[in-house]
Amino acid sequence: MRIGVDLGGTKIEAIAIARDGRELLRRRVPTPRGGYDATLAAIVALVSDVERIAGERGSVGIGIPGAISPATRLVKNANSTWLIGRPLAKDLPRLLDREVRFANDANCFALSEATDGAAAGQAIVFGAILGTGVGGGVVIDGRAIVGADAIAGEWGHNPLPAPRDDERPGPACYCGRRGCIETFLSGPALTADYDGVTSGDEIVRRAAAGDGQAESALVRYEDRLARALATVINILDPHVIVLGGGLSNLDRLYASVPRLWATHVFSDRAVTHLVRAKHGDSSGVRGAAWLWEP
Repeated sequence: MRIGVDLGGTKIEAIAIARDGRELLRRRVPTPRGGYDATLAAIVALVSDVERIAGERGSVGIGIPGAISPATRLVKNANSTWLIGRPLAKDLPRLLDREVRFANDANCFALSEATDGAAAGQAIVFGAILGTGVGGGVVIDGRAIVGADAIAGEWGHNPLPAPRDDERPGPACYCGRRGCIETFLSGPALTADYDGVTSGDEIVRRAAAGDGQAESALVRYEDRLARALATVINILDPHVIVLGGGLSNLDRLYASVPRLWATHVFSDRAVTHLVRAKHGDSSGVRGAAWLWEP
């Protein structure tokens, strides 16, 4: 049995997967806000609960909103800031009394979709999460790529490619820079581009009802997403790009964005497929379980 844990900013979810990929059970609890020790305790209790119900002990993989630094073995780049600088990779194996594998949550998302999701069987897969933030993960031949500094796939904190005059220098980003892809393509970024208060779902509804301002915001979003993903294609040349997060539910993206990115892809053709995640919000926790190879 494989146990996956998705450590999110608002909830911690655990899943148990059988050897053949069947989901056995899942549980979730609220994430303790700002408390590292409380977060550790919540994860340990969740794993214990899953094993008690399943009646067996499992391997444990954990997706985190950041990465374990290869240099210090401490958490870095986490938007759940109370994790930054903490020895999660030391503490959880000790508390759970077993080896634990960790990966960035976007890597877990990409691994899930490449293993038994929308990109199953494809050699090179890029997973892009378009939600509260913008993350990315790379899977090659069924293996999540971490990289020398554990930042492989972190496209959200690169500058928006080919910025137009009205996109310079770009909005401020929590990372300390301006004009990051995340500041243009996250859910809050779409809201900010429209009126600063209206949700993405409502913007879509207004556009469908003929609201020209909403339609213009979505057209700008599609163009920016196409430019950002074209750069990924030029570097990685993936067979499939899988979208996750709340904005992946915009049906129009899957036709408009590949049409738009063709102009920016350095090739005589652009055959990368853009698809919606098969497992949706479950991909992160499923990918954490798949950190222990089939």
